[in-house]
Amino acid sequence: MRLHTHDARTDLMSAGGETRARLQQMRDKAQELQAASERAGDPGERKRLQEKARRLQSQSEEESMERGGDIYPPE
Repeated sequence: MRLHTHDARTDLMSAGGETRARLQQMRDKAQELQAASERAGDPGERKRLQEKARRLQSQSEEESMERGGDIYPPE
């Protein structure tokens, strides 16, 4: 009786799933920050939140492209 097999493919799929989950968390956080910036009453706070959201979204897009094998950024 075989209960569990473990090989390199299992590690790869697990790592890929973790990466996708982390990227999705980054995108979700960027959306939350953008929404918070729209509710912010202080212009300085609004700008800070918008910049943070933009950086996080950009970082998630870059990492997603790297994981996909696309080494050239979009123009």
